Amino acid sequence: MALTEKQCREIYDEGHEAGMVAGENVTPTPMVVYEAEALTGKKKPGGQEWFVGEGACGFAWVVVKPGNCKFAKWLKKHNLAGQHYYGGVSTWVSEFGQSIARKERYADAMTKVFKSHGIKAYSGSRLD
Repeated sequence: MALTEKQCREIYDEGHEAGMVAGENVTPTPMVVYEAEALTGKKKPGGQEWFVGEGACGFAWVVVKPGNCKFAKWLKKHNLAGQHYYGGVSTWVSEFGQSIARKERYADAMTKVFKSHGIKAYSGSRLD
């Protein structure tokens, strides 16, 4: 696909906007983290507890393949992506702090936009 610089920018911006809307419209499952006994992992009597309203922490990204396609080159040129370990380029989701729920939703929405423009892409994530 022969994309222009302007088209690449428009596709990226459309993906980012879709990602922001998706990330803002998800409700993470809150969690409570507590101080535990070293060997058993059981809750420590009298230990501290922390409420984490944004849920589990993690990372998410979008991979574009192949790494030498016009769009991937454009992402790298504008410091929006770097080499992905398994080929292609990946762009990290920096928005939404550490909330993996919001980051995953962002990455999925961005991937959907990229694919709608004929770009081979997939999203990935992992807990921290």
